[in-house]
Amino acid sequence: MFWRVMGVFAGLLLVLYATFCTYLYFAQRHVLYQPGASWLVRQTPDFNLHRGSVVLRGWVLNPGRPKALLYFGGNGERIEDRRDDIARWFPDRTVYLLPYRGYAMSGGEPTEDALVHDAQALFDEAARHHTNVAVIGRSLGSGVAVQLAAHRPVERLVLVTPFDSMLRVAQTQYPFAPVRWLLKDRYESSRYAVLIRCPVLVLRADDDLLVTADRTASLVASFPITPQQVVIEGEGHNTIQDDPEYERALKSFLR
Repeated sequence: MFWRVMGVFAGLLLVLYATFCTYLYFAQRHVLYQPGASWLVRQTPDFNLHRGSVVLRGWVLNPGRPKALLYFGGNGERIEDRRDDIARWFPDRTVYLLPYRGYAMSGGEPTEDALVHDAQALFDEAARHHTNVAVIGRSLGSGVAVQLAAHRPVERLVLVTPFDSMLRVAQTQYPFAPVRWLLKDRYESSRYAVLIRCPVLVLRADDDLLVTADRTASLVASFPITPQQVVIEGEGHNTIQDDPEYERALKSFLR
């Protein structure tokens, strides 16, 4: 009787585990990409990028400057909210803020392949009008920015709370799940970092509980030229931009 009960209990646990893994597999992009906060658009987009049948809609700040800056945000970030700060911090650069597919008023559905190719198309468009193009990538955007810089002549690259691999970050968040077999969008930044030769600045939050210090350190170790690094003390993954040192580090590096 005891072993029968234990067998039923083990079977129930197996079913629950399989159900959890199935949920992770089919819902993973809803977990990874969180555009909901961006859907309430307050500032009418003034820039369109056509990608086949998909139109991406964003904003151009400080138009007409000789240098450009592209900003790729986090998975739940309203990059629209960065408009005033970035325009003020970089008056000598034209800034392109282009929400990912499915974010704000951009069409389509986000995937790693789509976001990376969209970033390349945005770079190519900006490079037609500007002498140099710098890039900032934050959190998820760091994965996009690293792949962009590996395949385009980026002037300078800033990575904010970056990781070496989304697979390793996800495995930390779900230690009991076979993430290696489930994850579709892996953002293997360490694989691409070895190809980057431009100056790189890495900004890390001292109290980051989502992208831990070892994940950022692993990425830093992958670059052929050691990046400049700044640790923002007392801030977390979602508050790093609130510290004055964040602004100072960006403005100093992208002067």
